[in-house]
Amino acid sequence: MDNESAGIEVFVAVAEAKGFRAAGQRLGVSGSAVSQALRRLEERLGVALVRRTTRSVHLTEAGERLFAAARPALDELRAAVAAVGELGDEPRGTLRLHVSRAGESYLNGPLLAGFLKEHQHVGLDLVVSDEPVDIVAEGYDGGIRLGEIIDRDMIAVPVSGDLRLVVVGAPSYFAKHRKPKHPRDLVDHDCINWHPTAEAPPYRWEFTENKREFSVDVRARVLTNDPALNVRLARAGAGLTMSDERVRDYVARGELVSVLEEFSTPFPGFYLYYPERRHASPALRALVDYLRRQRRDNRARRKR
Repeated sequence: MDNESAGIEVFVAVAEAKGFRAAGQRLGVSGSAVSQALRRLEERLGVALVRRTTRSVHLTEAGERLFAAARPALDELRAAVAAVGELGDEPRGTLRLHVSRAGESYLNGPLLAGFLKEHQHVGLDLVVSDEPVDIVAEGYDGGIRLGEIIDRDMIAVPVSGDLRLVVVGAPSYFAKHRKPKHPRDLVDHDCINWHPTAEAPPYRWEFTENKREFSVDVRARVLTNDPALNVRLARAGAGLTMSDERVRDYVARGELVSVLEEFSTPFPGFYLYYPERRHASPALRALVDYLRRQRRDNRARRKR
């Protein structure tokens, strides 16, 4: 990291990650190495680029100007390197993806294992989180989230089919509580609800009646940021929860009972998305092709 271009790359990584340790993890070096490279760059330029505190770093005015000029240039350089890489026989490199917690269950182990087996020179760096993130600013190749909340300037590739949320509860719960016949009856029930982060408001349960969509602000006796935990609590009889098709097997085995199904309609599922304006790397295109092929194969198997 002794040359000037490396120093610029380190500076951009620090600006995007907002910290030395996080930038080092992205670059595969230690936080102290990042700090030293940035200090050498500042000495060469004769100006301070960041203001260091005990918890974070902030760009100075000079740093803001350099970042605004350097980041697009680095994007172009990375695109050029990716284009050269296309001349090789095999996609190479590490794919960095930001994946929502719910989306992770659809981009499951066997699917990813199959992709890695097929592409021996591609690695994956997955960050699973429901925190809102700008994948371009944070340096991700792409992300996986619900299709209805993906920005329109992104390219989106289906990972799952359409989804459908259902309200479920355990037989032990319904042994003591009458089943709701309409979503408005949920006010009389113990509900197990979800929010993506501690600061976010609880999810308003969404329904459809006579082709009209509406939502219900349920009384949450339990509120978590983990949908899987909500399902486990519902199976234990703690209350009703709303979940996607991951509860289908529990319902089939009688461990959970689905209610209000006539008010639940399908909606777009999870998608892999990435910037339309950025050149997709060979590794990312390989993942896109793999996902599309898996969907075609799954549809063909269902038709047999």
